[in-house]
Amino acid sequence: MDSLVPFQDLNHLPDPSACMPGGSTNPVNVGAAAAAPTMLLAPKLEPKLEPLDEPCLNHHPQEPQEVERNMFSNHALEALSPSQRNNFCDNSLASGDTPGASTEQDNLYAEFYRFSEQFRTMLADSLKAKVDVDDVGPDSRAIVPVPQENQAPPVVVTPRRTPRVKELVRVNDLRIEDDRYFRDIIRRTRMIYDSLRVLATVEDEKKFDFSSAKRMRGDLRAASLMRDRGLWLNRDKRIVGAIPGIYIGDLFFFRMEIVVVGLHGQPQAGIDYLPSSQSTNGEPIATSVIVSGGYEDDEDGGDVIIYTGHGGQGKNISRQVVHQKLEGGNRAMERSMHYGIEVRVIRGFKYEGSVSSKIYVYDGLYRIVQCWFDVGKSGFGVYKYKLVRIDGQPQMGSAILKLAQTLRTSPLSIKPMAYLSLDISNQRERVPVRLFNDIDRDNEPLRYEYLSRTNFPPFVFHQSGSATGCDCVDGCADNCFCAMKNGGQFPYNLNGILVRGKPIIFECGPFCRCPPHCRNRVTQHGLKNRMELFRSRETGWGVRSLDLIHAGAFICEYAGVVLTMEQAKILSMNGDSLIYPSRFSNRQASEWGDVSQIYADYVRPSYPSIPPLDFAMDVSTMRNVACYMSHSSIPNVSVQFVLYDHNNLMFPHLMLFALENIPPMRELSLDYGVADEWTGKLSICN
Repeated sequence: MDSLVPFQDLNHLPDPSACMPGGSTNPVNVGAAAAAPTMLLAPKLEPKLEPLDEPCLNHHPQEPQEVERNMFSNHALEALSPSQRNNFCDNSLASGDTPGASTEQDNLYAEFYRFSEQFRTMLADSLKAKVDVDDVGPDSRAIVPVPQENQAPPVVVTPRRTPRVKELVRVNDLRIEDDRYFRDIIRRTRMIYDSLRVLATVEDEKKFDFSSAKRMRGDLRAASLMRDRGLWLNRDKRIVGAIPGIYIGDLFFFRMEIVVVGLHGQPQAGIDYLPSSQSTNGEPIATSVIVSGGYEDDEDGGDVIIYTGHGGQGKNISRQVVHQKLEGGNRAMERSMHYGIEVRVIRGFKYEGSVSSKIYVYDGLYRIVQCWFDVGKSGFGVYKYKLVRIDGQPQMGSAILKLAQTLRTSPLSIKPMAYLSLDISNQRERVPVRLFNDIDRDNEPLRYEYLSRTNFPPFVFHQSGSATGCDCVDGCADNCFCAMKNGGQFPYNLNGILVRGKPIIFECGPFCRCPPHCRNRVTQHGLKNRMELFRSRETGWGVRSLDLIHAGAFICEYAGVVLTMEQAKILSMNGDSLIYPSRFSNRQASEWGDVSQIYADYVRPSYPSIPPLDFAMDVSTMRNVACYMSHSSIPNVSVQFVLYDHNNLMFPHLMLFALENIPPMRELSLDYGVADEWTGKLSICN
């Protein structure tokens, strides 16, 4: 290790007695050293940057602005009882803003603000075409009319951005109701983020040429709008350890979404920490790290990680060009080790089926148990940290993703005797539906006839009215007949993602001339994700997907045999399993796409309207995979009414859509609505 001793900057050498190459766990200090040759490169300090989700286009470097807001829902904390709020403070160590990271411009921040300014300018140009307005600067945050003569100009008030606080706290001992409360806050915030991002893709489809590379990134636009409305979370508390409402295994497609929910405060830097200049004891503290293979010396063994410190990399290359220094995030990691403070670990990697270049998975809490200075693969000095996962946590999300990938290709390689069937649909679905039970010998789902689509009585089709459809031979356009039936806009974007929940959706059907791949034919193609019925000790039979399901994506139809209410009364006397569509909660469906917290003039869609549903669905003898979904008051799946094969508003299809990004192997849940007035129980097949 003697070859690493010479540095040009003698005041920033690691003290050999404090951080030994062999891996000593003693605190690391910065000390002086003997004179060094002057021909060596001086180390440079920069944040541990990770590769961007996708290349940033038309990059114009600019000074990063302050993006912090006082945003962990103060109203959320005030809603708790005093005893609940007391659980929030375990240890107040330090204070201040998360560092911007470096003197060199953060690429992703530059793109973030460039898109924010471009979006503002486009809005200004649009208004100037209709009304006479002044050109406004980037800091005005408002577009105001030109004042008339002898009229005082209006005062434009710029929203004040409160910086992140200087207090570190740990959240402990949450009760079940508290956990549900915070989970619902996270769910609603992510729903707004995804709704804005999907809405941005629809706007791009209308305004931009896809052959051009000048499209705005919807993830940055969504984050910018939420920041300006004060909707970023966990900004009024610097939380050490687990974030309330965020579960191990939660998936994120974009770095900015991680910043919005407060899991990691930096949009590109790999180490999030409280700087020493803002700490009460003058020492930095690391709170979270992202492991995504951005550094060549990283070693990821799952429960044990050898994490490389930041700094010293060449521009746009993932290898060292100079030595690292024990400053910034590197020092914060060492101090967290010294005080025994855990860090959150988020893994980023490429994954098939992702809407972005990679996905990010929260894998839980790790302790830093060792720190040393070593020679990296490129021959330059790097700081290394050994992170060990804390015992007693749920299985890592990244490990579950790998398990799901194995099960998709080789299901019998893991617990082959637990698979009672590799396809209970008997090829009635486009993809197999497996039956898994490693708990007991129950095989109840095999006793029912599998129904891939809802079975309507013949009179439903006879009472549908005239058979009319669109004439779009090459694919539907915004002004086609079916678009008008949906209020003038298609319900899905070009990727088949639901834009917003509506009372009912009209898809193109058998009387339309458009091709099968038309953008307005989404739910009628049936199941596309590989599903699995599994036996659970908590919920009985449940449903999970072996594939990643995107927020807003179609999952499957809730299928059964449709009955009139008179028929339902007779069958209910026999104790048959009946589902009443009118009892499904439509709250979640109406929340998807609801951006009223962003746009004050937003109105929830009320067209087309449908009459109250007056039918039941019998699933006592024939049913499909959806009938085994469990009930939850904070579900990840919602019901959307859809018509495509008939026009009878009284009898729509019950189509299920994802309310959030659902990782593989996570149980799907529905809100079945009000309880039965006689039995007091929810109408669930289980």
